[in-house]
Amino acid sequence: MTIDKKKIDALYDEGFDETAPARDDGTVTIKLKKSPVTSTVFDWLGSLFMALICVLIVMTFFFRIIDVDGPSMESTLINTDKVVITDLFYTPHQGDIVVISHAERYDKALIKRVIATEGQDLQIDFANNKVYVDGELLNEDYIQGITKLGDKSAEEVNGIIPEGKVFVMGDNRTVSLDSRFKEVGLINVSDIIGKAQLDIIPHSYDSSGKLKLDFSKIRYLYD
Repeated sequence: MTIDKKKIDALYDEGFDETAPARDDGTVTIKLKKSPVTSTVFDWLGSLFMALICVLIVMTFFFRIIDVDGPSMESTLINTDKVVITDLFYTPHQGDIVVISHAERYDKALIKRVIATEGQDLQIDFANNKVYVDGELLNEDYIQGITKLGDKSAEEVNGIIPEGKVFVMGDNRTVSLDSRFKEVGLINVSDIIGKAQLDIIPHSYDSSGKLKLDFSKIRYLYD
């Protein structure tokens, strides 16, 4: 923009700066100077915006936070705990705690532990509360309750896990709805949303049996 040179002095006081000498017609080219405060604010907002974009990308493609619903994973995970899960290039392994989008006849999300994966030989001794995978007794020091038979027969539960499937159970075996039941059955690997990694908002029960926040239990879920 151009302006009468007689007005330049007044405009300097308003924050304008001359950037070119006066022309023969008595005009100059001027540009509004950036205020240091304005520059700092815009730089800060730009940095904040980029940080938010990075967080959104990470949370979309690398991590998610989900709520634990129900007591089926107690005492490892308590109802209303919030856990961080990952799904990038994930392949399920025995012992992983996983979030499942839906089961065979069950449409809600589930959080369970992988007991056996495709090709493994699963044998559950329901009479003695023991689980064998490929002939080896699992050391399940995390379980609560009894590994009882669901509405499937022992013959339907035991055997080689088919390709593309996993067998899952909750750690609270007495109350967990899992692969022992026809409603859930074997889980498709493609229906696993991700692996639980961190319990970031943990809870515990107080002396009266009520849930309370217990940040002393924030932890990585695997030894």
